[in-house]
Amino acid sequence: MSTTLRTLQFGDSMFPVGAFAFSNGLEMAIQHGVVGDRASLHEFVRTTTRQAASGDGIALLAGHRSTVAGDLDGIRRADEAVHLRKLNEETRTMTVRMGRKLAEAATHIVGDSLLEKRFRDAASDGVPVTYPVALGVLFATLGLTEEDAFAAHQYGAAVMVLSAAIRLMRVDHLDTQAILFAVNDTAAAEYRRVAGAELSEMATFAPVVDVLAAAHVHAHVRMFMN
Repeated sequence: MSTTLRTLQFGDSMFPVGAFAFSNGLEMAIQHGVVGDRASLHEFVRTTTRQAASGDGIALLAGHRSTVAGDLDGIRRADEAVHLRKLNEETRTMTVRMGRKLAEAATHIVGDSLLEKRFRDAASDGVPVTYPVALGVLFATLGLTEEDAFAAHQYGAAVMVLSAAIRLMRVDHLDTQAILFAVNDTAAAEYRRVAGAELSEMATFAPVVDVLAAAHVHAHVRMFMN
């Protein structure tokens, strides 16, 4: 029971890492007409979670496995892989800010761990702590499986978009819950797809999302940080 409760606590979308400040690109997608109804929102969330799996999800698994092996340098390499693959300023800001907040919160709640050591090292080695890697390290520290960590990450990516959708477009909570239910069904298949991948195989290809993120930097009116 305790492992379930820990998964719920640290995988909760309300856990204080600042996720509420980001829309994962949805704000500009709505402004530019890419998303405008429930069907297009569903497709956007599905794209988001597929990207999350084949990019950050691989680094999360590497962070988890490195923690189990006691390999601090492996954790740093995973952080570096994430940071170097964030093509635009806003996604880099998001992953670094949320990673820092998670590391700070985990240190306060859990105490000394490889995540706390990695956070201290990041101040001098030039490689910031990133959110997906920090989540993988934290789950390993708590004795939770890499599948649990991956599921929490996929859930968080979907919920970030859907929570923003409630504030940005005409959908209600039942619509977003129905989308979340459907997208959650893909998490196990996504895990199987990337479980054997190396950091060098991390890849995301969604050029429209990257263009929208670049446009968001220069938007005069915006509700979210990305």
